[in-house]
Amino acid sequence: MTGLNVDQNISSRINLMRILLICGIVFVHVPHDPASDVVIAQTGWFNWLSVFLGDSLFRIGVPCLSMISGYLLLRKGAASFDYGKVVRSKTMTVLLPFLIWNLGLFVAILGLQRVGIGVGYFPDITASLREMLTYAFALEGMPANVPLYFLRDLFVCILLSPILLFLLRHAAIPVLALLFVLAVIPDLSFAIVVKRSILFSFALGMFLGMRGADLKALDRFAWPVSIATLVAAFALSLAIYLSQPAYPWGVDLARNILSIVGAFGFWMISAIAIETRLGRRLASTGSLSFWVFCAHYPVLVALWMVWNRVGTAEAYPLFYFGSVVVSLVILVISNAVMMRIASPVYEVLTGSRGRREKLAKATSNRPVGSSHPMEPKLSQQRR
Repeated sequence: MTGLNVDQNISSRINLMRILLICGIVFVHVPHDPASDVVIAQTGWFNWLSVFLGDSLFRIGVPCLSMISGYLLLRKGAASFDYGKVVRSKTMTVLLPFLIWNLGLFVAILGLQRVGIGVGYFPDITASLREMLTYAFALEGMPANVPLYFLRDLFVCILLSPILLFLLRHAAIPVLALLFVLAVIPDLSFAIVVKRSILFSFALGMFLGMRGADLKALDRFAWPVSIATLVAAFALSLAIYLSQPAYPWGVDLARNILSIVGAFGFWMISAIAIETRLGRRLASTGSLSFWVFCAHYPVLVALWMVWNRVGTAEAYPLFYFGSVVVSLVILVISNAVMMRIASPVYEVLTGSRGRREKLAKATSNRPVGSSHPMEPKLSQQRR
């Protein structure tokens, strides 16, 4: 055992899950085109592996991160919930980073496409005023910086939190059951959020926080549940692989279910991983996970643009794995550089996470026995 107390253990596991899942989400967004799709289809081992990583295992990431955010919102109980304070806080930590990162890429795409660069790599954001507003603010669909739909949906969930709290207090099981059905049934649309699974997962996280759930209660089953989760992801990837190019309704339903239920499996995996030296080191990376999440998509697309100049479709498997590795290296270095040489800017880009990280480090360096108003406690970082 690591000697962590309950709150420290849970906080470390949450941070560990964030960095692992967000690095996994990078696989989901690796670019491809029809030529590379042909290569993927003709390469059995790589076809299955790309399906396993991008369409099965790491699809769990967004619902899991949503559940964490809902739990942290009410981890102190519903009585301590201050809606005005929460909205003000989340405006700075969620909405502002979304606007900066997304509008920054939006303006960059607009400038590039005006001179004929990036056409075919990014969507045509000048197609109509309605589509421009969607790419800029994710009003009706995906934003220009595609992964940031999560921040958009998360802020919507924050705005809806008093309604969700009321419903969970008076009819938790029926409400969660309805939201689960809406989340997993394929081909449904729900105008409030871009991804329906986010609303359910956030509400479930709120419910767990409101009830003061013991998040370590099932840790004794960590190994069997972790193995079951990986087996389920393997089985789903095999079903998707064997049904290509079709996407049967039942397979789509299974993928949606696993993306939500798999969050509990990843929580069990974190119970095992946090006991390792590597796991504890990854859990201490702090705001890096948010930096990777916000910046990885434009880096991937930039690498894709370079690859199409120097690479070949036949070598796409090399790009698939190489782009993830190169992107993570670039993002880790840029995160460290920005934190060091432009700390105020970095704090804005990461929604004040950099500032909280510095406070936490300063607190941890205080002499044993000294008192300080920022004593170690469960991390309040949000995704």
